[in-house]
Amino acid sequence: MSVALTKGGNVSLGKQAPGLRVVRVGLGWTAVAGYDLDASALLCGADGRVGSDQNFVFFNNLRSPDGSVRHQGGSGGGADREQIEVRLAEVSADVEKIVFAVAIYDAAQRRQSFGQVRGAYVRITDSDGGAEVARYDVAPEAGSETAMVFGELYRHGADWKFRAVGQGYAAGLAGIAADFGVDVLQPAAAAASSAPASAPAPVPVKPAVPPAPVAPAAAPVPVPALPQPQTQPGAGSSPVTCFFDPSHGAGTTVVLWSPQWGVPRQIETCAACAQRVQTTVPPFYTPQQGYPQPVPQQGYPQQGYPQEPGQQAQGGGRRFGAGALIGAGAAGLVGGALLNEAFDDDGPEVVVNNYYEDDGFF
Repeated sequence: MSVALTKGGNVSLGKQAPGLRVVRVGLGWTAVAGYDLDASALLCGADGRVGSDQNFVFFNNLRSPDGSVRHQGGSGGGADREQIEVRLAEVSADVEKIVFAVAIYDAAQRRQSFGQVRGAYVRITDSDGGAEVARYDVAPEAGSETAMVFGELYRHGADWKFRAVGQGYAAGLAGIAADFGVDVLQPAAAAASSAPASAPAPVPVKPAVPPAPVAPAAAPVPVPALPQPQTQPGAGSSPVTCFFDPSHGAGTTVVLWSPQWGVPRQIETCAACAQRVQTTVPPFYTPQQGYPQPVPQQGYPQQGYPQEPGQQAQGGGRRFGAGALIGAGAAGLVGGALLNEAFDDDGPEVVVNNYYEDDGFF
């Protein structure tokens, strides 16, 4: 009479079927079209791992090295999808247990799992008479498993027992192989030349599609540099003197000057005058602290270039500095013609951009 096992349960073969020498492990399932499931057996030592890759019996390695475990495929008939025969008396003494697993072939690429597999089971029968000794109906717990350990035969003293395991693996056969110390790639490659014609052929792999050419990165657009103040050659190589005061020496720096009249223009000055022009709000700059400040003229306070008190031009007329004439553009040409010419208009005297030399400052 067969014993129905639940997960974790076990049965003694010596007690359930005295004198049993050869057992047939039948594995069955029902899957939707397109599923390819394969059964395998792993002969493990006392450490729970296979002694060599040859102790991994599957469709590409149908017999264990000692010949005690033989993969018979689906040749046994009946409801079993695959069968594995174990000759208990011939199992090597260093083998402590034989694990029976089922994996879905190429499950990750096909997006398949035991969630679509129904009626999975493992049963132990007497190979001589065919009588069933024990049976375990396997039920996946999460439904996402791609490989499962159905059960295992293990030594118990001089006896053999069978345990219902039902452990699932999401990593497929590779996950089971890793747990039991098998490199699944090596036995397949080693046995490929000697595999029988009836062994199922691997699914052809489509050649990889070459990657699309990648367009070269666009060259960065050059960003024009900001204009920098231009510096003229030294006084020894240029006859141009400071625009505001020739006594300051050569005009070595070109700056943009906004005169009181006319339009902004570039002028050549000494470095000190250039700095004061650049740091003073247009249209003209006021000398920095420490330089003489302009003195408002009687009647019409007028900003301009600095002048010392008492240095006002005599003669009751208007005088125009060279800087103002040049900065005024066309108006400067007319003013130049009137330079040093006195006009009497009975109005208050005003000095516009008058230039006076005093200790090098203006």
